[in-house]
Amino acid sequence: MIKQLENEYIKIFQREYGRFLFFFAPGRVNLIGEHTDYNGGYVLPCSLHIGTYVVARLNDDGMIRLYSKNFHDDGIVSIRKDELAYDECHGWANYPKGIIQALMPKHVQKGIDVLYYGNIPNGAGLSSSASIELATAVMLNELFQLRMEMMELVKISQKVENEYIGVNCGIMDQFAVGMGKAGHALLLDCQTLKYQYLPLSLEDCSIVIANTNKKRGLADSAYNERRATCEQALAKLQRYVSIHSLSDLTIEQFNEYAHVLSPIEQKRVRHVVSENERTKQAASALQKGDLHTFGQLMRKSHESLRDDYEVTGKELDTLVEAAWKHKGTIGARMTGAGFGGCTVNIVKDDHIPSFIEEVGKMYEMEIGYAPSFYVAKIGDGAKQLTKEGESMR
Repeated sequence: MIKQLENEYIKIFQREYGRFLFFFAPGRVNLIGEHTDYNGGYVLPCSLHIGTYVVARLNDDGMIRLYSKNFHDDGIVSIRKDELAYDECHGWANYPKGIIQALMPKHVQKGIDVLYYGNIPNGAGLSSSASIELATAVMLNELFQLRMEMMELVKISQKVENEYIGVNCGIMDQFAVGMGKAGHALLLDCQTLKYQYLPLSLEDCSIVIANTNKKRGLADSAYNERRATCEQALAKLQRYVSIHSLSDLTIEQFNEYAHVLSPIEQKRVRHVVSENERTKQAASALQKGDLHTFGQLMRKSHESLRDDYEVTGKELDTLVEAAWKHKGTIGARMTGAGFGGCTVNIVKDDHIPSFIEEVGKMYEMEIGYAPSFYVAKIGDGAKQLTKEGESMR
């Protein structure tokens, strides 16, 4: 990938600034365990080979200059270290600004010149924001010799997204981006942050990500609404059951105390409780190499997200249902916040070309425009790269 970046932007950067360093943070896809992270449950994500590349160097004038090849029409965001407050006009640059405000030592006289390039599809729900955050955090950790552990960078990045950006997300995105491991999925308990790497042995199958190409305009407001409903339900249930989060609730306890919840709260909590159990079952199936069971659990996950959590929508449902009809599909479901974005599919390798063709045609006939497909490779988490693109981790 670094060789692909050796274009006019890199050459200009090198000519103007001299020596620089490379960094990378991946996107992520969640295999199962949706809307459970902020409810204290289990998730099962993996980091992708696509993500955010950063080229950076220290400067002597104390300025912070941020440039994105993806958003080059916005020009260079050039600011002083006392100008790091959130600014809506700065758009994408607020993500690195928040990390810089949190991590850049206040006493140093140096500034930084940074070039960003990302190959995560915009609006796909594959966590481009967390990718930018962790790429920036790893870069600052190296440039200023902060000697911080990855887990600390992950927590700081989530805090920036919550408090600086204003998105009340759980920790899954930053955790998967920072702690990912090539060839493995991550089983993460979002309440305790205990985690386990699970070898992702798909044998004659691959992960195929399908993008609805729908702009996710409703995602943020609906996300906040679902989270608020879950918090209200938790407060009601805590009068009867000793639990710290909804994911502590067993299915039996839910059935016993569901009557204290409103009909909408019942649906939301039923999803969280059942999805948490499905995720644990899916991890067990993955360890046994039982992809058939894993695929069945993916389908049940989507049905629950559609019927109980109500975050799918026509585009995601159409894309998933088309995948379910294809003979090469082992499992398919929406992934991410919902209301657009992507589906994650496990497809037999020899059926991938027909999967892309047939599922794409069915979707375009129903929706009116085509989806995009990506055969995913599972890569490492955020890291420094050499100029040649090799990991320095």
